[in-house]
Amino acid sequence: MENLETDSVKQRQVLFNELHPDPDQAGTAADLLKGIDGILEATAESSVLLQIRYNVLQISLEQIETGLVETGFHLSNRLIYALKRALYHYTEETQRANSGCPRGDCNCTKKVFIERYSQRDHRLKDQRPEHWRKYL
Repeated sequence: MENLETDSVKQRQVLFNELHPDPDQAGTAADLLKGIDGILEATAESSVLLQIRYNVLQISLEQIETGLVETGFHLSNRLIYALKRALYHYTEETQRANSGCPRGDCNCTKKVFIERYSQRDHRLKDQRPEHWRKYL
């Protein structure tokens, strides 16, 4: 039973694209993911590298990445990282299916969206500089 519990805890790295309005995507993502069930630890190793530890029986890497992408983060699309992600997604879904976890359980993904939405500033913002606003 001890081996089953250690097999269900995964440690992965998520690399973000450098070209993004938020210069510290990893730090912002780590703060966002800390309250999600199943995520044991989320730390920013650098401004674009996120280190996460999670229980695969509660949440999968695919669900985490889907939540991050849909809340506005840009994952790195380099070939090696895309291949790693595809392999991790496949192995985790296989492990979850063998353990009896249903595919498509998006409860944790919804929590990411709700948390991100509640933290956003919902006021209208004018993108123009202050001195341009009086001319239009």
